[in-house]
Amino acid sequence: MTVADLSQATGLSIGMLSKIENGITSPSLATLQALAHAFSAPITAFFRGYEEKREVQHVKAGEHLEIERRGTRAGHQYNLLGHIGSNASGVVVEPYLITLTEESDVFPTFQHDGIELLFMLEGEVTYRHGDQLFHLCPGDSLFFDADARHGPEMLNRLPARYLSVISYPQP
Repeated sequence: MTVADLSQATGLSIGMLSKIENGITSPSLATLQALAHAFSAPITAFFRGYEEKREVQHVKAGEHLEIERRGTRAGHQYNLLGHIGSNASGVVVEPYLITLTEESDVFPTFQHDGIELLFMLEGEVTYRHGDQLFHLCPGDSLFFDADARHGPEMLNRLPARYLSVISYPQP
């Protein structure tokens, strides 16, 4: 496509197109829209080189990191399923696979910042949140403010495994 063809397709003068091409002037959004239409491209195509890198993490089965948290001393096994530190969202998310076995103790007094989602995979537990008790079975979920006292009050059927996803604002 020649500059003359582009000028005709967009209604912009050849002089204006030259100034844009050489970085002498910045196009308005309306001008960018006209150029995008002439090139049969989305307007976002002009900004692809300026996109922030977005983090991603893939953890293969059996390769997740076993970590120590307060519940570890009660025999709760924590496997961190992924972690992205400082990011553009302003939110930190910690996904864990938690396993409770015959060696595990009840520990209904966790408290920490943020909100938490539990999703039961196997086994059964009676889980406390504040002054309420919830009987959790496979497929059940519990979503709550983690600043309240919470944790497994009774281990009804073991082994018990559940996903715990904790979210809180970045410091």
